[in-house]
Amino acid sequence: MEYRYLVAVNAIAFTYAAFQAIDYTYLLVYQTHIVTYPLRYHFDFLIDQILAYLLISSSSSAATRVDDWVFNWGKDEFTKMACASVVMSFLAFLGFAFSSVISGYNLCDQNPI
Repeated sequence: MEYRYLVAVNAIAFTYAAFQAIDYTYLLVYQTHIVTYPLRYHFDFLIDQILAYLLISSSSSAATRVDDWVFNWGKDEFTKMACASVVMSFLAFLGFAFSSVISGYNLCDQNPI
């Protein structure tokens, strides 16, 4: 269950990050966002915060499960891939934590970077 939680949260975070990358690329090219709405800064900050907390939560829960798998059955190919997934999820958390700092700045400043 913990590993499924990790994979689901990472899939959601990847989808959101991909859409944000497309939107900011579109902004650089056409000088406007794909979808424009008045609460953009609030939404960006809120989603960045939620995804950062979900990523750290799923990473920590999956890390304890992977450790339990290694302790009970030893290291095999699946546990190595699970460990790599946990590490990548922690790195994704760092990216979203940095993104939430930027979106918090944008929220307070009301000017996009």
